[in-house]
Amino acid sequence: MLYKLFLIALTFCVAQSLRAQDEDFVFYSDLARDWYQAGEYFEWTSTTEDNNAKKVNVFFRTWGNETNPKLVLIHGFPNSSFDYFKMIPYLEDEYHIAALDFPGSGFSDKPLDGFNYMLVENAEIVDYFVREVVGFEDFALFTHDRGVSIGLAFLGNYLDNPNPGYTINYHFLSNSGMFLPLANLSPGQLRMLDTDTAAEMLSFRAAQPRRTEGDPESLAFSDIFAFNQGNSSLIYVGRYLLERQANEVRWLENLPRSSVPVAYLWGLADNVNPVRIANHVWDNYLNDRQAQSSFWVLPEAGHYPQRDNPEEVAKVIRMALTGQLPGREEEDEFMRSYGASRAAEDAVLVGHSKIEALDFPSSIEYAPSGYRILE
Repeated sequence: MLYKLFLIALTFCVAQSLRAQDEDFVFYSDLARDWYQAGEYFEWTSTTEDNNAKKVNVFFRTWGNETNPKLVLIHGFPNSSFDYFKMIPYLEDEYHIAALDFPGSGFSDKPLDGFNYMLVENAEIVDYFVREVVGFEDFALFTHDRGVSIGLAFLGNYLDNPNPGYTINYHFLSNSGMFLPLANLSPGQLRMLDTDTAAEMLSFRAAQPRRTEGDPESLAFSDIFAFNQGNSSLIYVGRYLLERQANEVRWLENLPRSSVPVAYLWGLADNVNPVRIANHVWDNYLNDRQAQSSFWVLPEAGHYPQRDNPEEVAKVIRMALTGQLPGREEEDEFMRSYGASRAAEDAVLVGHSKIEALDFPSSIEYAPSGYRILE
């Protein structure tokens, strides 16, 4: 108990110190300023060898009653926890939610002195965050984009640890280039992986003036990118593609060996990470596993379903966490009844593949010469 109180006091002191350091930053977005002022910080010592135990301050936020079921949100690239700002209002009355900004993103530290922003280390940060910072003992995990790789690495550590100190009760995955051979990467993403073109990108971004007006959402993202040199750090965070490529199959193999239920959600209109990725991952790593799995397509959402259709994503989360999703034997009937009343923008349950010969209960027989009534 004393250790917990010490951590709380330390977190408060770190937050106050960082606020003093960043008090000269000018916010043009009320949304971004409010998000920042409602957050806190904890200190992390890097575990990546080439980072030489550098210390970074990590921003996080929580919402909802602490007695409610727990939900941890893991953001992707190039964004931050703010990616979930539209979805959280649909869930915060029912769940105690926690989200953080990984180093190099959002309101966390963004060292530019050769710091390596590694996915494996981010998975270790999640472990520390849930154990030592928010103290979650039983929680669901929602991951998106780059955060899916973090979540899969985190899942592997969890499965390999006989006593992790907590339980992951549900695992949500959404749009991600989690299997790069099927991704449709943009030229900009690839330019980050070459030192010369990355330097050109840095120079170009540094020359761009800050946005001072515009629609509230775009202005908020602009402020967050500008905070503490975020427009520069994302060039280095973008190198995660190299780490994903080296580890993606090993990380995906954590899914079939996991007993944690999975809900897989995919915005159909994602041109960078097409639905062919989701189909491949579902068919090869989720369809045949024993643990409960469901595959959802959101027909009117793109790469950011939590922003494009937040109410519907929240609905699927709520259904999963309250035991309303069907098992394999019931899913066909569920698909018929659910589909009969769904709106055009609602998520569609895909269902498991069961390849077997059909035995039609028919009194009619097919023959090349015609259909014959059986006597």
